[in-house]
Amino acid sequence: MKLALGQLHNKPHKASRTALIVTLIAAATLVAACGGEKKKGATQVAAKVNKEEISVHQINFVLQRTPGLKPEQAPAASKKILEGLIDQELAVQQATEQKLDREPGVVMAIEAAKREIIARAYADKIAGTAAKPSDAEVAKYYQEHPGLFAQRRIYTLQEFGIEADAAQQAELKTKLQAVANAEQAAGVLRTTGTKHASRLVTQAPENLPLPLVEKLGTMSEGQFIVNPSPTGFNMVFINAAKPAAVSQDQAKQAIENFLVNDRKRTLVAENLKGLRTAAKIEYQGQFAEGAASAPAPVAPAAPAASGLDASSLQKGLTGLR
Repeated sequence: MKLALGQLHNKPHKASRTALIVTLIAAATLVAACGGEKKKGATQVAAKVNKEEISVHQINFVLQRTPGLKPEQAPAASKKILEGLIDQELAVQQATEQKLDREPGVVMAIEAAKREIIARAYADKIAGTAAKPSDAEVAKYYQEHPGLFAQRRIYTLQEFGIEADAAQQAELKTKLQAVANAEQAAGVLRTTGTKHASRLVTQAPENLPLPLVEKLGTMSEGQFIVNPSPTGFNMVFINAAKPAAVSQDQAKQAIENFLVNDRKRTLVAENLKGLRTAAKIEYQGQFAEGAASAPAPVAPAAPAASGLDASSLQKGLTGLR
């Protein structure tokens, strides 16, 4: 849980201009690569910009990637997207005319965007083979995490971020062990002149790290947890814990989504691990030293397939509060 505690004159101009063109051309590349070639693939034309066409397919591509868009909002959103694509096309035409698309930085950015799209497509294909969890697997996950479901509670937590060196911590912890609630802890910190910050938060368990949820599930109101921090230690008191149980039927879809996404991440990571093992990888130059002994990155290095964030469980339970 986190607690808020407190050489040449024209180079910048050129860098700024290049960054702008990189953004425009890379964006246009993404639309063209994924939305179909404007000249050959477009069967429905939404607008003509000089001699170039903007297709309905390009608009739909952007629409499909607009989060939270309701059906009735699509017509207005389509018009707004079209105006944006027109501005983008005008900028691309001017950039091309000025041969800015041949600048090394722009070429490199376009190539990087292309590689990312292709790598993501491969990751999505691998992730797409993930099997849907069975009812038994959903039930098992439900039973193994009572703090998220059957014994779910909404917590009001008082957090203290305490600054203290090693010598001060022992004495402080002894005094704080005797307190019965957060108010008494605040009194001890004030009396001892200890530098600290505090905040009161209300959290559902799906918004908290699972180890913390499991720990809080064994505690009662007024009890607290002490964790080390870089500048001292943190205390988290349970001021209130309101029961908010979720049945297995209510949680089923959220659990299924979470388990499927977890399988997708695992499939992508394991596939890349296998590819690394089979490939001939030679580190050279400054990267050769120590490369043999360095552990191969697995999950962090995997191109993330679309929607593979573990927040699906959180999102699925949000409406059940």
